[in-house]
Amino acid sequence: MPVLKTAGIAVAACACLMGASLPASAEIVFMTSGGTLSVKGHTTDGDTITLTLRTGGTVTCDKQLIDKIVPDEVPHPDPVQVAPVLPAPAVAAFTKSAQLRDNAYSDLISTAAETYGVDPILVQALIQVESNYNPRSRSSKGAMGLMQLMPAVAREYNVRNAYDPASNIDAGVRKLKSLLETMRGDLALALAAYNAGEAAVSRFGGVPPYRETQNYVSRILALAGAR
Repeated sequence: MPVLKTAGIAVAACACLMGASLPASAEIVFMTSGGTLSVKGHTTDGDTITLTLRTGGTVTCDKQLIDKIVPDEVPHPDPVQVAPVLPAPAVAAFTKSAQLRDNAYSDLISTAAETYGVDPILVQALIQVESNYNPRSRSSKGAMGLMQLMPAVAREYNVRNAYDPASNIDAGVRKLKSLLETMRGDLALALAAYNAGEAAVSRFGGVPPYRETQNYVSRILALAGAR
């Protein structure tokens, strides 16, 4: 049966080619806050879930922050490397989510983000979580303004008035850039350090097991999510 044999070989060859070109698997994480995040996969450990980010790295959060996780039907092929790869940028490009909005500080955010090489959508997400765009916001720990600068950070960047939006955003973005460099581009660790401090990240070797910090990282990642 030479015809059948030839057809069988052709089918097998097609199957191999299809298998070689299949896109990388991905999942969509639906947060209880209403945001979504596209990830490579996840693992569970008791009351926590560890998400493997498509841009690299992981973030661990409480199960209560996640509504559901479903397969992502949109293909996400891994890049084909045909030339030497340059170092990846410190911050992945994000697509603006519906929860972020244009506001009176958009120009200040764009200017500072461009000046220091930080994605403006990430800055918007951080400001939304930190102060909900309230320039007069002050936390019980003394953090001030839109990006909730601690007094030590304000002194570090010579900020005379931490409630001035331009000064606050400029110093906050500079601090975030510094943390991204210190954490070698790991976004989750940089955000954790912005919230809990570099010492806490170093002590725990990752995102600290503080509910506030893990919620904080998850919310910003969801708002600035890669969809």
